[in-house]
Amino acid sequence: MASKIQAADSVQVQFGSKKAKRAFIRKYAALYLISIPGIIYFLVFKYVPLLGSVIAFQDYNIFKGVTGSEWVGLDHFKRMFEYDEFVIILKNTLLIGLYDLVFAFPVPIILALLLNEVRIQVYKRIVQTVIYMPHFLSWVIVGGIVAGLLSPSSGFVNHILGMFGIEPIYFLGENSYIRTILISSGIWKDSGWGTIIYLAAVAGINPDLYEAAQIDGANRLRQTFSITIPTIMPTITILLLLHMGNFLDFGFERVYIFLNPLNSENGEILDTYVYRAGLVDRQYSYTTAIGLFKSLVGLALIMIGNTFSKKATGEGLY
Repeated sequence: MASKIQAADSVQVQFGSKKAKRAFIRKYAALYLISIPGIIYFLVFKYVPLLGSVIAFQDYNIFKGVTGSEWVGLDHFKRMFEYDEFVIILKNTLLIGLYDLVFAFPVPIILALLLNEVRIQVYKRIVQTVIYMPHFLSWVIVGGIVAGLLSPSSGFVNHILGMFGIEPIYFLGENSYIRTILISSGIWKDSGWGTIIYLAAVAGINPDLYEAAQIDGANRLRQTFSITIPTIMPTITILLLLHMGNFLDFGFERVYIFLNPLNSENGEILDTYVYRAGLVDRQYSYTTAIGLFKSLVGLALIMIGNTFSKKATGEGLY
């Protein structure tokens, strides 16, 4: 049954004449107009700042500006990989990004599939609201909640451990726990919000498919694996590719609030390092080179992932 479910092909509009093309544009003029603010936003805040990447190849001086600073070529990129601390931080970023991809990415999919099976609408709305709510909390608030729960003196977690005779653990003060804390707090905060897209994809499935499966004797679990998952697979693929593009961009604020000298060995990532070296130590060219390196890695991952995805499933970003 799953093999018969195919994603819809992209529609290409062909015009017989210029008059037909102008009529088509007039018909959808409102859509073009409301897209203009979004286009302007990306031009101003995404594309224009790309011109500043040139300072990655300069010994940038804030007083001399881009035109007056000395060109140094690839010196900052060489310095990146020769610096032992950078290699450790890059390893941390890769590991945390991998853990986030393996453990956090599937959670919204699982939640959406479970919510789809809830038949009592009132209960379903209550559950959706509860799991959505953490998304609207800032990372500062989330950090305070996590720190309170994991406190060695008054935290709920250590209180439970104490009931079993286990000594209090200072979770935020040990390197071995920081990555688990980062991933689990991210799952709690954003997994509910991530279910919105998947629930929308599930809602678009033709009910006739489920009725036909019921006639064939398929139970709910079989319907999930034979209809629901194959049908939303294009959505999963696209979101996975977008996630891979942000593989090294784990997020500054979600790490910085948990970071301290006791756990920085396993917890510091490129974003927090760029803040420390770029804004605090004013090494603008060096940190711009790091940012450019992150962007190139993200672009390469998207292109590689898109190629494999199109060969395996026929779906891709482009």
